[in-house]
Amino acid sequence: MNTLHLSKGRESSLLRHHPWVFSGAVAKVSGNPANGETVKVVDASGRELGLAAYSPHSQIRARMWGFDPNAVIDADFIRRQVQAAINRRGHLFHEKRNGLRLIYGESDQLPGLVVDRYGDFLSCQILSSGTEYWRQAIIDALQYTLPEIKGIYERSDVAVRKHEGLEQRKGLLAGAEPPDYITLNEQGRQYLVSIVDGHKTGYYLDQFDNRNVVQQLCAARSQPATVLNCFSYTGGFGIAALHGGAAHVTNVDSSGPALELAGRNLQLNGFDPDQAELVQANVFEYLRELKQQGRQFDIVVLDPPKFAETKHQFKRAARAYKDIALQAAQLIKPGGYLVTFSCSGAIDPGLFQKITADALLDAGRSGQITRFLHQAEDHLVALPFPESLYLKGLICLLD
Repeated sequence: MNTLHLSKGRESSLLRHHPWVFSGAVAKVSGNPANGETVKVVDASGRELGLAAYSPHSQIRARMWGFDPNAVIDADFIRRQVQAAINRRGHLFHEKRNGLRLIYGESDQLPGLVVDRYGDFLSCQILSSGTEYWRQAIIDALQYTLPEIKGIYERSDVAVRKHEGLEQRKGLLAGAEPPDYITLNEQGRQYLVSIVDGHKTGYYLDQFDNRNVVQQLCAARSQPATVLNCFSYTGGFGIAALHGGAAHVTNVDSSGPALELAGRNLQLNGFDPDQAELVQANVFEYLRELKQQGRQFDIVVLDPPKFAETKHQFKRAARAYKDIALQAAQLIKPGGYLVTFSCSGAIDPGLFQKITADALLDAGRSGQITRFLHQAEDHLVALPFPESLYLKGLICLLD
C-alpha cells in the first residue's frame, strides 16, 4: 500500500485520534497514490497509525478513515460507516421532524461527506478527495440503507472542493429529481425548501434546536414580543417567533428571492401577512437606519453568514460580529434579548463571547448570558475533533 510518512514528532494529534494530517507534518509519500486513494499513515519510526484518504492538492494532505492500520477501506467499509451514521440519528426522524442531517463528515468517520434528508429526498455534499474517490460506493450505500428514498441530489457546488483539486458539481445522483420545493416540518413549523437552489444542502438544519429556543423565548414573555430577525433567509427564526406568540416580526435579508419565500412560509404556517415585515436591505446599514428612526424591539436575532472562511480572516470577521451586535444592542428594550450566532470556525466560543461583551460595552448596555447555543444534535461533534463544533450562539438578557 502507498504510505504517508510523518515527520519526527508530528504524530501526537493522530494518537489523540484527530482525523487530519496537514501538509507540514508530512515527511514523504512512498508510492504514487492518486487523488483520494487510501494511504497507510506511519510515524517517523515506521509505526502504523491508521488509514487515510490522500489529497495532494490540499493543505489537509490526508483525512483519516480510521486508526486501525489493518482495516480494509472498500465498498463494504463505506456501507458500514453510512449505516452506522444513519442509525445514530434514527430516533430523531419522525412525522413532526422530516429534515435531518444523516452524515456529518469527520464526526461520522466519513471525512468530507455531508448528507441531509428532506422528506423522501437526500441532499449530499461530497467535499473531499476521499469521498469523491468512493462516490459510487456512497451512493450505493445510501440506496441500500434507505430504500424508501425517492432521489439523491448532489450539492457539491462549493468553493472548498477547489482546495481538494476537484471541480464543483451539482445534479441528480440517483432516483427521481426533487420537486421545486419540499415542505420541511419542524415540530409544527413548516418551511418550503429547495434542494436544488437553497443555501447549503437546501436549508439550515443546524439551527433546528435554536429555532425551538426562540419560539420558547417568545412564548414565555408576559406580553407578545416584537422581533427583529436579521440575515433572515427564508424567515426561519421569524416563523418560530410567531409560533411562540410574537406580535410582529421584521425579517431582514439582502436576497429578494429568499424574502419572497419567507412570505410564502408565512402563508404556509397560517399567519397574517401583517404580522411580518419583509425588508430587503444590507443588515449593517439597516440596523443604523432603525436606530435613527428610534425603533426598538423585544428580541433581536443575528444569524449572519460565515464572516471568516479561514483563520487569516478572523480579525475582519471579529469586527463585523462586533459591529452588528453593537448596533443591535442599541435597538433592544430593557429586559429584551439579543440572540446572536457565529458559524465561523475561526471564531471560537470564548472569542465570540468577548466580541459580544465588547459590543454591548461600546453600545452602553449591560447584560447577562442566559444560555449558550450550538448546532442541533444531529450535527454530532466528534470528541477528538473540536472543529466539528462550528456554530456558536448566545442568548443575552439586556438591562
